[in-house]
Amino acid sequence: MTYINRRLVIVVRADPVICGHSGEARNLAEVALRRGFDDVRLLTWPIAALQAAGLPLKPLDRLLPYSPGITVERPEPVGDYRVPDGRHLAGLTGRLTELLLEPVPTTCLSMYLVPHATVVADAVAAVRAAGFNPDVRTVAKAVGSDVTNVIRSCLRDGRMGAAIALFTTFLGNDELVAVSQYTRDEIVAAAEQVDARCGTRFAEQCRLRVTIGYPPIDASAYLGLDPAAVDRALARRGLERDGYILFLSRVARAKGIHDLVEAYRRMRSRSVVRLVVAGTGPALEEVRALAAGDDRVVFLTDVDDTEKPLLMRGCAAYALPTRPEPDFVETFGIALAEKMLAGGGPVVTTLTGGTGEAVGDTAVIVEPFDVDGLAAALDRVVLEMSPAERSAREARARDYAMAFERTAVFDRLFPDAVPSVR
Repeated sequence: MTYINRRLVIVVRADPVICGHSGEARNLAEVALRRGFDDVRLLTWPIAALQAAGLPLKPLDRLLPYSPGITVERPEPVGDYRVPDGRHLAGLTGRLTELLLEPVPTTCLSMYLVPHATVVADAVAAVRAAGFNPDVRTVAKAVGSDVTNVIRSCLRDGRMGAAIALFTTFLGNDELVAVSQYTRDEIVAAAEQVDARCGTRFAEQCRLRVTIGYPPIDASAYLGLDPAAVDRALARRGLERDGYILFLSRVARAKGIHDLVEAYRRMRSRSVVRLVVAGTGPALEEVRALAAGDDRVVFLTDVDDTEKPLLMRGCAAYALPTRPEPDFVETFGIALAEKMLAGGGPVVTTLTGGTGEAVGDTAVIVEPFDVDGLAAALDRVVLEMSPAERSAREARARDYAMAFERTAVFDRLFPDAVPSVR
């Protein structure tokens, strides 16, 4: 029997979900093995449940493997059709309860408060109520959708009971983390609104306790890319270096993809560069229809984690003209920092939500919703930006993005972890 000294459990929507935070969980898990955790678990959802939810997913046959010592668990639902949504939560909570019953010092990190922080809270409460005293520390990390989707919908619809339950669950953790300063500010602002309506005192606690933990990125996957590998990847797609503008993200209105397709139609440089839309998402078919008849717009729906940095490296510009929408605001923009590490053409984006934290002063900035401004900015990058300016901007962007290298981020999130002696 293998003796376990220390365990990390991350409750998250993990691969194959196309989401920066699934990659974040992977990167934290990998670093944990070098920081004294000898058992790391990603507790997540069955593939069939993810598919049924309609989430954008990566190709299942090309998922990157995890290192030995990392176990991905996908508990089966508990109960039958008469428990329509609670079955999967019961499976997650039950499995975490089993892990906490083992006499192993455990850190539980939940990413996405709804429903993962509830899974952790219920499992810890169950173990303690059963008469056990688990050695457990809980960390809840609020990501973009927690604020821009869940909390805002509660306030908009007057569902204050749900808002109170969410904040109570969040504040019940030992440590509270937000994915960006923007997210932290939004949490405090939302708590103030709940306090004003309900007489609670959530905002004061959030101001005192919520810290910032930026997304960790595996910089090694983006640095020092083999030029020959880049060329081969582009050739397979019928592309050439600096011959395309790249949009690589979830295909959704809030990502600004509709504005980008319209801007491309107006660009002077469209005869020089193609537009590559890489990803899937709820607006994919709508965007396909918008670009119908334009054979210079290329759609790629099967890009995996190996190909992604190669496409980023070879593009003339990477465009993410994200825009605030009622159901989503970009609270960081992990793909922006990944692109900055990969190099290649400049990032063109907006200062929406937390994107300014992701890019600093290294990107070409346009206003959200400004289609003409977006077209002009991309034309300048393609037609007017000198090789010297592109090179200087690329180097500055890479230096800035190294602040999000996964080991450094992990050590700030778990300062008591120590390098493994194995």
